[in-house]
Amino acid sequence: MIYLDHAATSPVRREVLEAMWPYLTRDFGNPASHHDLGAAARHGLDDARTRVARHLGARPSEVTFCSGGTESDNTAIKGIALAEPRGRHVIVSAVEHPAVLESAAWLGRLGYEVTILPVDTDGMVQPDALAEVLRDDTTLVSIQYANNEVGTIQPIAELAALAAERGVPFHTDAVQAAGWLDLDVRRLGVTALSLSGHKLGTPKGIGVLWVDRRQRFEPLVHGGGQQDGRRSGTEDVAGAVGFATALELGHGDPTRVAERRDRFVAQVLEAAPAARLTGHPVSRLPGHASFVVPGRSGESLLVDLEARGITCSSGSACAAGSDEPSHVLTAMGVESHTAQTALRLTFDESVEDVALDRAARELARLAPG
Repeated sequence: MIYLDHAATSPVRREVLEAMWPYLTRDFGNPASHHDLGAAARHGLDDARTRVARHLGARPSEVTFCSGGTESDNTAIKGIALAEPRGRHVIVSAVEHPAVLESAAWLGRLGYEVTILPVDTDGMVQPDALAEVLRDDTTLVSIQYANNEVGTIQPIAELAALAAERGVPFHTDAVQAAGWLDLDVRRLGVTALSLSGHKLGTPKGIGVLWVDRRQRFEPLVHGGGQQDGRRSGTEDVAGAVGFATALELGHGDPTRVAERRDRFVAQVLEAAPAARLTGHPVSRLPGHASFVVPGRSGESLLVDLEARGITCSSGSACAAGSDEPSHVLTAMGVESHTAQTALRLTFDESVEDVALDRAARELARLAPG
C-alpha cells in the first residue's frame, strides 16, 4: 500500500512509541499522586511540557495538553471570547477547519457577531481584508496557519501584527503546520496556537493548546484543577511524552519534501491535462498536493486508486461522508460541481520517490483524457 493521506493522520512513529512505553508500563502513576509512582509520572509530564515549550519559544506554564486539535481550537476560541472584555465580535476566515467555524458559530448563537473573512482564488487571506474588518470591539481573530485541504500557508505573522496593532487577541490553528513550519510563537506574534499529535506520528487523542500567559481565557473543562486549572482532568502522561518526541522529530527536511512535491505535481499535470492544482502554487505545505479533476467524482477516484494500492483522500477527513462540496474550495471560487472532484495526496519524507511516481501514473490513467 502507498499511503498518501498524512494530512488526515500519520502512522505512529517507532521513536514515539518507545518514548511513551515507560509511562504505559513502569511509570504508570497518576501525576497528581504523592508517592514514587506519581512522582515519576509527574517528572515525565513536566519534561514533556518543557520540551514542547522550548519548541514553541514559550514558557512551560503556557502549554496545556488536551485531547487534540478540535478541543484545542474550541478552548482557544470559546475560552478567549468568553473571558475577553473588549466586545463581542469574532473574525475567522472562510477556509478554517470545522472546529474553528463551528466554535465561532456557537458564539454567534450566544449573541456574538461573527465576520467571515474571504480568501482569494489560492485560498489565501489578504492582510488588507483583515485590516478592513478589525474593530475596537473585536474580541478575537482566528486564522489557520496552513490549510488542511489545499495546503495554502497563510501570512500569519503579518496578519497577527495587524491584530496586535489594535490590541486584538489572535489564535492560529497550526495543526497542519506542525513539523513543517516555524512554530515560534514570539516570531509569529500570535496569542494562542493549537496543535494535534496524530498529524505528527503520535497515537490519536493528544494535542496542545498554547496561550500567552497574559491573555485571559475561560477553561471549558472544569474539575480537579489540573494544569493550573486551564484544563481539568488527569493528564495523559504517555501522550504528552509522545507529543513532545514527535514535535521534535518533525516530518523531515521541508526543502527536500517540497522539491519532491513539485516533481509529483508536475508529473500529474503533464500526464492528466484535465487535473488542476488547488491552493497556492508556492506558499503551500511541503508534502501537500491537491487537485480537482473535472469529469471524475473525487469519491470514485478514491475508490479506483485504493483498488490500485494507493490511499489518499478527497479533502478534510473531518468532513468525510458529506455530500456537500468542500467549503474551502467554494470559498476559493471553485464551482460546486468541480469542487466535488477534489483529490488530496499528502506525504512526508518517509514516502519514497518510486511510490510518488507510481501514484502519479495511476492518477493519470484514471483521469479523463
